[in-house]
Amino acid sequence: KAVAFGEAATPAYTLYAHQVVAHARVLAAGLEAEGFEVTTGGTDTHIVVADPAPLGVDGRTARERLAAAGVVLDTCALPYGDARGIRLGTAAVTTQGMDDGDMARIAALFGAAVREPGDVSPIAAEVRELAARNPPYPG
Repeated sequence: KAVAFGEAATPAYTLYAHQVVAHARVLAAGLEAEGFEVTTGGTDTHIVVADPAPLGVDGRTARERLAAAGVVLDTCALPYGDARGIRLGTAAVTTQGMDDGDMARIAALFGAAVREPGDVSPIAAEVRELAARNPPYPG
């Protein structure tokens, strides 16, 4: 624990933490532009919760379509009714070196995948290319 606290006290970690939140805000704005309803109208943390209902699907269907495109995520309860949304975090993609442009592209890919009930192979290819440019374990 002491090592983790020591690392969290560094200026580099502060910069990283601010970037994670900034990425979440860009992602939230991009998802809204794609037609998702971001449940809190944005975010002040690393988490974005979005309702895909305006795109004509529920959270579970959105998760299935995104999984077919190579994106793994989970659903979560929304603060109203029995609906489920999708929950996204930006810590991992920030650690992988992605930037604001990548967050906007991710939002566009999410929108395309959720709207596509059929063949998502072109979207999956783009997801793989984005992940290959920003590998979790470079080297």
